[in-house]
Amino acid sequence: MLDLRKVTDLPYGENPHQRAAYYAEAGARRHVLSRVEQLQGQPPSFNNVADLQAARALVAAYQVPACAIVKHANPCGVAVGVALDEAYAGALAGDLMSAFGGVIAVNRPVSAALATRMIETKVDVLFAPGYDAEALEVLATKPKTRVFDDRERRKVSPGERDLRRVLGGVLVQDRDSELDDRSTMRVVTARHPGMREWDDLLFAWRVAHYVRSNAIVLARDLATVGIGAGQMSRVDSVELAVRKAGELASGSVLASDGFFPFDDGPEAAFAAGVTAIVQPGGSVNDEAVVAAADRAGAAMVFTDRRHFLH
Repeated sequence: MLDLRKVTDLPYGENPHQRAAYYAEAGARRHVLSRVEQLQGQPPSFNNVADLQAARALVAAYQVPACAIVKHANPCGVAVGVALDEAYAGALAGDLMSAFGGVIAVNRPVSAALATRMIETKVDVLFAPGYDAEALEVLATKPKTRVFDDRERRKVSPGERDLRRVLGGVLVQDRDSELDDRSTMRVVTARHPGMREWDDLLFAWRVAHYVRSNAIVLARDLATVGIGAGQMSRVDSVELAVRKAGELASGSVLASDGFFPFDDGPEAAFAAGVTAIVQPGGSVNDEAVVAAADRAGAAMVFTDRRHFLH
């Protein structure tokens, strides 16, 4: 039996006419708001909590300074950097328009200088493991921004399950916590990725775990430049990501959370200047897809593992 305890009432659900509350599993080591203190702003909405789940999971996947900006449960910009301000700049540049009113999560404390840059755009939620005193003064000038201080240092319990309510029941599955690395991947094209391409491919592949399927992530210099999410056709996701990236698609790499059923998706990417692709493989048309990469002089890597997120 699922034992749930109310953590807090929420102002409303996905829409204003729906009542809502947030419950946590009794006995869970941690949950999305555990050991989190809200420092300013109105109580979080149902959608804020849902977006926060995706944002904090994304930045927790990186040991280096990272920033994720999430809108409607999908990342619109993700980047890592030597310093947090570099990661934030990269994430914001990934899709400046979509970042407006987003949920921002970072995995390092926020300085006053970074807070000053952040309030230049509308931020609905800011989530970080600490803030300088001067940073809080800066953020206080934007009282509608919900500011959360993350003090949770415990790891997720191994063996946790994902639950999803459906009519009259619950779908239960193992959590998709696998973080594939280069040693498990295989190059299937004549050309192998270069060092920079490998870095971007591994970065993009990790981001793709957190994008709603069909997921396509274009990345360059350890930052996303275009993300296609939630499309019914994978080639539509490619075209959306390419359109979002614009000129930055040239020289970027691509990650796809599932295999390409046809060569049209890769060909659209190569036409935009994508130089390398990482994808699970396993399609009956793999041979044609790999041939398209070889014709374009691009590199392609198979992971033999997909990461759908519905």
